[in-house]
Amino acid sequence: MTHWKRLIADSITTIGELETHFKMRFPDDMELVLKRYPLRINPYYLSLIQQIGDPLYLQAVPHLEEIAPCSFPNDPLNEANLSPVSNLVHRYPDRALLLVSNQCAMYCRFCTRKRLVGKKHDVFSQRHLDEVVHYLRNEPQINELILSGGDPLLLEDHTLEAILSAIYAVPSIDVIRIGTRTPCTLPMRVTSELCKILQRFRPLYVNTHFNHPTELTKAAINACAKLVDYGIVLGNQTVLLKGINDDAKTITTLMRALVKARVKPYYLFQIDITRGTRHFKTPLRTGFEIIKTMSGSVSGLAVPTFAVDSPGGKGKIPLFPDNSTLQGGYLEFKNFCGEVCRYPDN
Repeated sequence: MTHWKRLIADSITTIGELETHFKMRFPDDMELVLKRYPLRINPYYLSLIQQIGDPLYLQAVPHLEEIAPCSFPNDPLNEANLSPVSNLVHRYPDRALLLVSNQCAMYCRFCTRKRLVGKKHDVFSQRHLDEVVHYLRNEPQINELILSGGDPLLLEDHTLEAILSAIYAVPSIDVIRIGTRTPCTLPMRVTSELCKILQRFRPLYVNTHFNHPTELTKAAINACAKLVDYGIVLGNQTVLLKGINDDAKTITTLMRALVKARVKPYYLFQIDITRGTRHFKTPLRTGFEIIKTMSGSVSGLAVPTFAVDSPGGKGKIPLFPDNSTLQGGYLEFKNFCGEVCRYPDN
């Protein structure tokens, strides 16, 4: 068994294992959280947690707030209703999202797809891939495909290679993007063998997901460097999380470190209004203030675009103080179709 697979196999997946590691007693009701939202913390990421309640602990360890009564939906981006074939989400005219895995190296507690990730069903199969390829061939306006999940890099090398080969065989597909957290949560997954496979498929872009400077370890930086050295273009998407990275100093430190590691800061996301994540939600003004503080005092290379995925699946919206209006506890703005979207700011 390869090193990264052994780390996955040795992950913490139960409350009992958490209690043993952290030498503390968790509330009995925590078992109810795991029945709804699985737990996985691999030994690498676990080793980065310095103390109970630190920014990495909060991202990885379950909390009773995940099952507190909440009006947020399970599928805030309306992905199920925007899926013409299994596992494919077609929201924008020229690009689509393909969910190729429901597994991750660590199950982040703030995940938009908490409803799907870590579940035993819905494994991506050859039948699913055939349906997707057929759909893409009949929708030639789609020229870009984003692989997501779960995490695409948790797939076997040969499986990922087969998916990339099949997608790039569609004449209209010009670009593939991969969204992955493995350079952050399990950097040893980025092997030379994997990089050689990815190198064959150009243009190929990889968006990483670092949320805190502590995650940018020597191992993580080396994983990013390996991808870049093999010709893969790297960007980063960060989610703004209450009590974790919701201040200008933390975000600035992270973005500068990413640029130094040859990773371009891409988006700073307002968290999606997903059921079970309300305790991570920050006020919209927090994001505005962070970007305002960074602008002019930090290189433009290091300033991400502050954005929100509008509820109901109406698309991604860059946020600026002058393109949005706060009305009765909701931020109102227009999406790429000119539709008015509302995001709760409470």
